[in-house]
Amino acid sequence: MEEKSELRGAEELPDEIMGWSWGACFLNGVWGVGNRTYSALLAFIPVLNILMMLTLGLNGRKWAWKNKEWESVEHFNRVQKKWDIAGFVALGLYVIVFIKGFIEIL
Repeated sequence: MEEKSELRGAEELPDEIMGWSWGACFLNGVWGVGNRTYSALLAFIPVLNILMMLTLGLNGRKWAWKNKEWESVEHFNRVQKKWDIAGFVALGLYVIVFIKGFIEIL
């Protein structure tokens, strides 16, 4: 098992896993635990969280691929698509809460 992890880190990343990770961006800490990418927990530090959101969005899929065992690229993409959908749901909730708070101020 350990040899497999070492080889996995040395191998090229499949082109199919590259791209922006909406789940990592908007669900950063939760996504990090779920994908064994614990550096995502830095997103809970104020001010640093904005930088981490962008960093996780850009690099999240690569880090998730390296940090967790996946059956195949297809399995990885199915799981990350679910995280992306959950990230968009979270974004929608953030926007609703923000608008509601703004309306209450008025």
